[in-house]
Amino acid sequence: MMMMMAALLQLPEDALYLVLSYLDCVSLGRLSQVCRALYVFTKRDAVWRTVARQCLHSGLTRPGADLYPEIPLKERVKVSRNWARGRCTSDALLRWRTNLLPWIQLERDMLYLSQAAEIRAYHLRTNGRRLHKPLAVFSGHQEDVCQFVVTDTHLISAGGDGKIIARHRWSPLVVEYCGHMQEVNCIDCLGRVMVSGSRDRTARVWTLSSERLGECAHTIATYDRVWSVAISPSLSSFVTGTACCQNFAPLRMWDTERGQLVTHLGGPFRRGAGVLDVTFESPVLLLSCGYDTYIRYWDLRASSRKCVMEWEEPHDSALYCLQSNGSHMIASGSSYYGVVRLWDKRHARCLQSFQLSSSTSSPVYCLRFNASHLYAALATTLCALDFRGPVSRSGR
Repeated sequence: MMMMMAALLQLPEDALYLVLSYLDCVSLGRLSQVCRALYVFTKRDAVWRTVARQCLHSGLTRPGADLYPEIPLKERVKVSRNWARGRCTSDALLRWRTNLLPWIQLERDMLYLSQAAEIRAYHLRTNGRRLHKPLAVFSGHQEDVCQFVVTDTHLISAGGDGKIIARHRWSPLVVEYCGHMQEVNCIDCLGRVMVSGSRDRTARVWTLSSERLGECAHTIATYDRVWSVAISPSLSSFVTGTACCQNFAPLRMWDTERGQLVTHLGGPFRRGAGVLDVTFESPVLLLSCGYDTYIRYWDLRASSRKCVMEWEEPHDSALYCLQSNGSHMIASGSSYYGVVRLWDKRHARCLQSFQLSSSTSSPVYCLRFNASHLYAALATTLCALDFRGPVSRSGR
């Protein structure tokens, strides 16, 4: 055995990487316990990359990006096994008395939460304890904040008062847009392009460039209430999800520069099957969900008329929100009892399910996740699922 280990360690590094690429995570873990030299070598990210690509949630996306480069891949593979098996602890980070429609965003170790007409920024503690005093509070709306987005340079919010407020994150500059005639239900921003959707049955394209700040480039009549918008990573197009109360497709793609319809996705449509959330994974891949209880996966290279995959909510509940990790995992929030579900794109059925509300029924209005936690905003509670497990928790 010792001679075999000595021969293994004498291989060139490229050859050793190739040999170890054939091992699964359990075998790699056992190999790391053989001797100190192998322990040190198997801590390298390159050793775990092949295994990590097959994991449910390791942070490696299909296009090749690494979402969490600051965390060793070995640690992420261990935590991903907890995601896949549903091993987590649940906690209520915040509670409030009035029923709200909160929205959340994550940025590194910060969590942004809308509560009524304010947005509050909290520092996330590594010990998973409850949140206390916010680090910052952003106000300006006369009615509740419906949605908001955090970019590298701006925090942009859409409100029930019809206003859009863009706050520069590193200066006192604040720009208010007279956004729509009625509440602005949804907002997205990418680069210098911003798109909003409203109950007034329009979507609008705005610019954040300094030369045209606050200028509306296009007003698009959707002829139906707009519940969700998403800008393509290519910036050339965006998608609107509408209520499907009229004879128009609820999921439509528009040209950003010209403001014209490119295509509609799917069909035929059941009246009332509105699209509540939509997100791009790449310029040609996107996910949608809504009142018809399905998550749909669209590949624009294949067809705009039929999705390439779909998953049905097992309890026939509307799906309020979803998020993808750009690889194998989708998380969705249902309309009853705070049910969060994890889906593996490689399987037809739900992988794991968590009920976050027991005494009263509440939709999951918004959810976000990082490498080790999932955060869900309910009507009166901000919940967190911690997937690190006892070993990972003590080691951080």
